[in-house]
Amino acid sequence: MRVFDHVGVPTDKSQPGEFFVETTRVWITDPASHRHRIEFLRFEPDSPVTGPVRDLPHMAFRVDNLEEAVGEHRVLLGPFQATESLRVVFVEIDGGVFEFMEFATPGHWFPEGDAPSE
Repeated sequence: MRVFDHVGVPTDKSQPGEFFVETTRVWITDPASHRHRIEFLRFEPDSPVTGPVRDLPHMAFRVDNLEEAVGEHRVLLGPFQATESLRVVFVEIDGGVFEFMEFATPGHWFPEGDAPSE
């Protein structure tokens, strides 16, 4: 099962309420706080993320099982543990970048207290 979660948009500008993901060295915003479900991603210069995941927008979907969701798609990044309760993988589908998100516990994945205020 795939359920839409957000659209990720790379930026080079700092955003209010960013959260730092050490594994990928990227600052992200909470898409649940954006009226159009947009997550902004700002990569540190030393981020190991390269190519389409860093350069292009992505569509993100919640899935029950990362490995099943990946199937035969080309893996661009991951899988990796983004937060304590969230494991993700980025794949290429029809030339686009997709993120699949697997949750260890139900609920919102963005760390509490770090969400942007409106």
